[in-house]
Amino acid sequence: MAASSSSPLRQANAGRARKSASAPARRLVQWMKGEALPFWASKGWDAKRGGFHERFFFDGTPDDLTVRRVRVQWRQIYVLAHAAELGWHNALKLAFQGLERLLEKAWAPDGTPGFVHVLAPDGSVVDDQRDPCDHAFAILALCWLAKSTGDAQVRALLALVMDYCENVLSDTEGYFIEKPDGNILHRQNPHMHMFEAMLAATEALGHPDAPARAARYRRMLEERFLDPDSGALVEELDGSWRPVMHNGAALVEPGHMAEWAWLLRRHERQRGLKPSPVATHLLGAALRAAEPQHGFLIDAIDTAQNVRRATRRLWPQTELTKAWLAQAEAGVDRAEEAAEAIIDSLSETYLAGPFPGGWIDKFGPDGAVAIDTVPASTLYHLFITAIEAERVLGI
Repeated sequence: MAASSSSPLRQANAGRARKSASAPARRLVQWMKGEALPFWASKGWDAKRGGFHERFFFDGTPDDLTVRRVRVQWRQIYVLAHAAELGWHNALKLAFQGLERLLEKAWAPDGTPGFVHVLAPDGSVVDDQRDPCDHAFAILALCWLAKSTGDAQVRALLALVMDYCENVLSDTEGYFIEKPDGNILHRQNPHMHMFEAMLAATEALGHPDAPARAARYRRMLEERFLDPDSGALVEELDGSWRPVMHNGAALVEPGHMAEWAWLLRRHERQRGLKPSPVATHLLGAALRAAEPQHGFLIDAIDTAQNVRRATRRLWPQTELTKAWLAQAEAGVDRAEEAAEAIIDSLSETYLAGPFPGGWIDKFGPDGAVAIDTVPASTLYHLFITAIEAERVLGI
């Protein structure tokens, strides 16, 4: 599959002709509506102790003993809220149960504001750090819960979390402050997800502060997180804004480059901006890490183009699909076909099991299944991919 960086950008024509409704997109959306959402909106909830299960075994039973990441709880709330707004599945009552659980167990259990990072199945705190990624997903979920319900208390909580992110988690320039082991670290991932959250706040609620903040996070990508030598997206920088090196090179995750490409195009569409070459560049850089059989992205490379993890998680493939769909909207030749090909391959591999509504989340370099559980965290990626496939390709 050729990198899109070799394809010229053409301004998308809002009235351009589209071929007949996409069969791959239709199958994905039908699977999401008919299998995935019903499963995760019922069995995904721990009726005994409360909260959403972190993962399931291949026989469809939950792993009751593993810890529960707070960001996954927010992702499930987001999916349920947005699905209700779309009319795909109505489980708003469950979304509110999830919210109540987080407010009870995860918000300031030690008396200090902010959501903790990890809970035990019984709701006790396992990791009390305040992770900016978790709070970005809180904003994403609260935006769509406020949109789908009109609940004033949800809107007030959203304002509280947004203020906390600006005034406590961020420095004076708006970058997130993280100090694992006492050393300053700048990760691109929280900034990417906050960019996504600001786009959601604009789309779902017309939030007055969101557009300016979204523009700020976009500038951060272009000014800080793109390696000037390789052009790749660097995952981590130190307190002096130097890439964190591992064996002489900085870590790069191709899935995140594809995800940024989709988000940049979404931002441009939302603000009426001209398509930027940065998105095309990032997608092309990601595709340099694609395996030859299906065009799937491997999990990690580095700025020297060395393979760091040759495994293939599911989520990078959803982000690759979304990036191609965004390119199709921007008028890139054959982007629709590329998106459909990836969706078809997903259906034949990752979504072929192990139970209805579940997925195989990771394959090894040899194509063998490389995991024995189904993580709930991936539902968010698949759900948005289905939304974009229906919106762009039609079903």
